[in-house]
Amino acid sequence: MTKFAAGRRPLPTSPFKPRVKAPPKHFAVGDRVTHDAFGLGRVIDTEGDTDAAVLVDFGSRQERITHPYTAMFKL
Repeated sequence: MTKFAAGRRPLPTSPFKPRVKAPPKHFAVGDRVTHDAFGLGRVIDTEGDTDAAVLVDFGSRQERITHPYTAMFKL
């Protein structure tokens, strides 16, 4: 069985560019955010120095969103 690792090196002669990692998302208390499932909200707390998780108030409920924040974007 062959596994295709995400860390594969591209050939120097390849016409395809290697994938570029997206910069990490950082949120601060008071930031307005939007989430694909919960809608609009405001960050009310952050956990850890590396933004391991954020607590967001979406109006009707508060949710703890963990890293990576693929469905959440800063407004």
